Amino acid sequence: MNGNGRLDVGTLIGDAVRREGDAGRLAQEFAGRAEVAGLLDVAFTVVDSPFGPLTIAATPKGLVKVGLPNQDPEDVVEVLAARVSPRVLEAPGRLDEARRELDLYFEGKLRRFGLPLDWRLTAGDFRRRVLRRTARIPFGETLSYTEVAAEAGNPRAQRAAGSALGSNPIPIVVPCHRVLRTGGALGGYGGGLSLKEELLRLEGAL
Repeated sequence: MNGNGRLDVGTLIGDAVRREGDAGRLAQEFAGRAEVAGLLDVAFTVVDSPFGPLTIAATPKGLVKVGLPNQDPEDVVEVLAARVSPRVLEAPGRLDEARRELDLYFEGKLRRFGLPLDWRLTAGDFRRRVLRRTARIPFGETLSYTEVAAEAGNPRAQRAAGSALGSNPIPIVVPCHRVLRTGGALGGYGGGLSLKEELLRLEGAL
């Protein structure tokens, strides 16, 4: 602590470096102390999935980002630092519940995520309405881009709806893979069409 009785970053880092033991444990301890000191705004970690590693991140408000396997974790962290807060640390313990629900989903044992969500990476009222509606599409069911646009308030804005879905910062949990073209064609997907198809097969929608 400094003379004012407050922890500073230098003290936290210096203490962590001087201690012996597992690097992961030290990193977790550092993240915990940073949080107590008010120095942690975004926690992230990389978790395994059947389709490759996912980079997941949360703020005190909720899950804010799911980076798909085709996204470099470093790029995800850079986006978080630029658009949410520069105070980003790897803190797996803060994401235990997200990891647990994702594991259950991939095992076919979870049909609806219960995680709180932080929507701050979605700009614009219409885009947010599109994603909020998408979050309510039931497991194993699909809607078309036109239907999602209409339920978000503008039935003629299919392209804008598609753009919102394409920039969805919380895929899988906000299941944009459940939105298809009219007629059943897959349409696009930020993680690649093969991943979209696999997720729909996992849910029995294909």
